[in-house]
Amino acid sequence: MSEACQYDLPRGTVTLAGPVERPEPGTLPLRGDMAHVALADRFLVTHYVQPQKRSIGSEGATLRFAPAVDAAAIVRLDGGSTFEALDFAGGWCWGCCGPAGPTGYVEIGSLAAG
Repeated sequence: MSEACQYDLPRGTVTLAGPVERPEPGTLPLRGDMAHVALADRFLVTHYVQPQKRSIGSEGATLRFAPAVDAAAIVRLDGGSTFEALDFAGGWCWGCCGPAGPTGYVEIGSLAAG
């Protein structure tokens, strides 16, 4: 069983104050449909996710821009490093190394057994 990562929710009033610059792909944990809960005071999406703390398996993993083995790599993650899982689908996990990124997809099989 994985542990939830602990983050403070935004305090005060969260407002729509005008256009926001969209970050470069692979940086912040933000997609069109969801975002890391730590970004709730900066970006409007339909769903905010409290990440689940996981570890990368002993062989490491490649963080990719898309959920496909031939997708461009963002970075290589060392075995045992912490990964914050945000979404699981089709053999892939979308997540990040923290709310500041990097963010992308790893194969579910590259995560350590929970």
